[in-house]
Amino acid sequence: MTRLSDIALTALAPLIWGSTYIVTVTYLPGLDPLLVSLLRALPAGLLLLLVTRQLPTGIWWPRVVLLGALNFSFFWWMLFIAAYSLPGGVAATVGAIQPLVVVFLARLFVGTPIMSVSIVAAVGGALGVGLLILKPGAELDATGIMAGLLGALSMALGTVLTRRWQPPVPLLTFTSWQLTAGGILLLPALFGNLQALAGFTADNLIGIAYLGLIGAGLTYVLWFRGIARLNPNLVAQLGFLSPVTAVALGWLFRDETLSLLQWMGIALIFGSILLGQRGMRRGR
Repeated sequence: MTRLSDIALTALAPLIWGSTYIVTVTYLPGLDPLLVSLLRALPAGLLLLLVTRQLPTGIWWPRVVLLGALNFSFFWWMLFIAAYSLPGGVAATVGAIQPLVVVFLARLFVGTPIMSVSIVAAVGGALGVGLLILKPGAELDATGIMAGLLGALSMALGTVLTRRWQPPVPLLTFTSWQLTAGGILLLPALFGNLQALAGFTADNLIGIAYLGLIGAGLTYVLWFRGIARLNPNLVAQLGFLSPVTAVALGWLFRDETLSLLQWMGIALIFGSILLGQRGMRRGR
């Protein structure tokens, strides 16, 4: 398969993640976000485990637990703290520094050279996200900012370590391990939410099925596949596509309008991704 195909398949993951917001507000309103995260990760992980029928061995147990925490449990926890403490645009803009963090962590852990084009693309993409969703006069909160930064660091480190630690098992198996570990670490979210769980409606089940099977199971197989095949800097930059999808769906289905600055943000995001992947190809 060509490099362009690898990029396209990997890009499907953040494009689908961008639908999380509209699915959540439509099918899962009022539910504890950490409960939703638990139901998104654990059932999908267990289902994949039933398919693959293989558990980690030896050193892979602590590695999988750490990756599950970085890519899912801790990352989602910090993400929701930031979302509750900050306006959505500020939280997303803070999280958009993640590709820039990957540039330096990838150098430290997997020896990927630090290229100026990677830094420019990461900064440009973050600015594009800011133009796309940051509103004037948005208030800042120290706790929310710290949570957003820790979440970005968690996802960045999870991305890089997933690239460094590639077990001798099929990708589907590796994905099932991480999803299951991340879901188990989120089990405390059940406390205080059992009543809400017992009262699930058909719409709730539809939302959870989509977020689990499509938004977690399918997308993370594609995401981890891209991490294994592509430069981690490029993979991280593809994450900028998620807010583009979220805004586009709001425009299409919720009658939201896009300003000139938002269109400029979208253009800057796509331009940064294109710059990053072309620069890395020349660098190779």
